[in-house]
Amino acid sequence: MAEEEGQPLPYVSEIVLKKRKIKDELAITRKTQLELGKYGAKKSKKQSDVSDIKRPEQFIKEFRDKELDLIRMKQRAKRPTSMMPKPRSQLLFIIRIQGKNDMHPKTRKILYNLRLRKVFSGVFVKATEGVIEMLQKVEPYVTYGYPNLKNVKELIYKKGYAKIDKKAVPLTDNNIIEQTLGKYGIICIEDIVHEIANVGPHFKEVIHFIGPLMLSKPEDGLIRGKKQPYKEGGDAGNREDEINDLISKMN
Repeated sequence: MAEEEGQPLPYVSEIVLKKRKIKDELAITRKTQLELGKYGAKKSKKQSDVSDIKRPEQFIKEFRDKELDLIRMKQRAKRPTSMMPKPRSQLLFIIRIQGKNDMHPKTRKILYNLRLRKVFSGVFVKATEGVIEMLQKVEPYVTYGYPNLKNVKELIYKKGYAKIDKKAVPLTDNNIIEQTLGKYGIICIEDIVHEIANVGPHFKEVIHFIGPLMLSKPEDGLIRGKKQPYKEGGDAGNREDEINDLISKMN
């Protein structure tokens, strides 16, 4: 026994000891993260339920905001479309810039009909009378204008994707385009750009083939949250050719 107690411990280099220490520290950190959640302690279900409860005044405010939104939308709808300047181009690009809890369901439905389900999503549309009427009703929540060829091309190449079986598929293979749009003589991305930019005879089919484009969140100060028309110092409404500056900064 005395001989066994007197035997020296095996030599372990300093590097190995440091590695073991780092490994142990990482294991402890990881264990803590798993227990508390990656970004710190999560709220208990009871705490979360309490924080999610809305006060009566919050419900009242939201209800009043939605009713006020509906009243204003009806007022805008009563304005004759002749008051709005006639579009100088058949092609419009619309960007949704507003709209959360203060929207009336009817306003939200119009935005959904325009395929603008998310803030900072954008769509190409043909400037028909029906589209102009919808834009008039939801004017505080969107901005739009006439995209140039350069921005049409860059939007399709950078943000474009195909909607196939309700799934987003990147436009990296022309075979995908040809399989769906080949019967219209559209077989590549350049054909898509040409059809959109010129509002060709198969514009509708192309637009439904590609999904709404999700733009990047604008820099601070670019969109200030003002619902007034752009020409009056706000963010909303028709920017005409100046929409291209906004597209370039959000693409």
